[in-house]
Amino acid sequence: MDSNSNTQQEERPALATYEDVAGRLELALTRPDLNEEQVSEACHRARRYGLAAVVVRPSDADMAVRILGDSPVRVASVAGFPHGSSNTATKLYEGRDLLRRGVREVSLVVNYGKMISRQFQHVETEILQMSESCHQADSILKVIFETSYLAEDLKIILCKMCKRTETDYAETGTGYGPGSYSMADITLLKSICKDAVKIKATGGELSLESLHAVHAAGVERFGTVDPFAILDQWKAVLEARAKEAAAAGRVVS
Repeated sequence: MDSNSNTQQEERPALATYEDVAGRLELALTRPDLNEEQVSEACHRARRYGLAAVVVRPSDADMAVRILGDSPVRVASVAGFPHGSSNTATKLYEGRDLLRRGVREVSLVVNYGKMISRQFQHVETEILQMSESCHQADSILKVIFETSYLAEDLKIILCKMCKRTETDYAETGTGYGPGSYSMADITLLKSICKDAVKIKATGGELSLESLHAVHAAGVERFGTVDPFAILDQWKAVLEARAKEAAAAGRVVS
């Protein structure tokens, strides 16, 4: 990481308020063993906590839109999930169907087999078509890399594809890959995407401490199966800080 990258990270404002953290957290509800009642309860809870988004399975999109459609919490879903191996027409139909149902953020899983085979035109054309569909619907496109599958040169190429196709977010994984992202991955993606494409970190266990560290490295969104525990911990931290500030004020006065 060069000195310019260090300077950019040092200058990035730290997360300071409840909204700073809640507004960057996404609840992942993509596990196959969740029943509809669990998904519904989680969506209502996400609304109370003020999360950035809830990522649901395509079959749960209608229910999620009913629960969250009039709230600031955005309904997100997935296309080509979790391995990206569907053909392009299937992925595009899936994404466009989600948009028609009211989903406002679509995560497109890259075809890793095509990337590893260096069939870059296939992959970029797929991303471009989905990007156009999302932006015509005033919605966000996230492209899922699954960083643990890809060599560094392929990650760089994908970042450049995301920039050319005006993708909104480069996402580090589905949470179902063979490993988690690393800080080196975050640094690499940020160094190529810069401010043109935002970074979303998904995969591995997210804690309040790691969230702050990864945010400092340039991440804007965080996907996790339990954002509520993180926010409860953050509330406690903020309350303790407020008490300390009040006590210090009393001492000074």
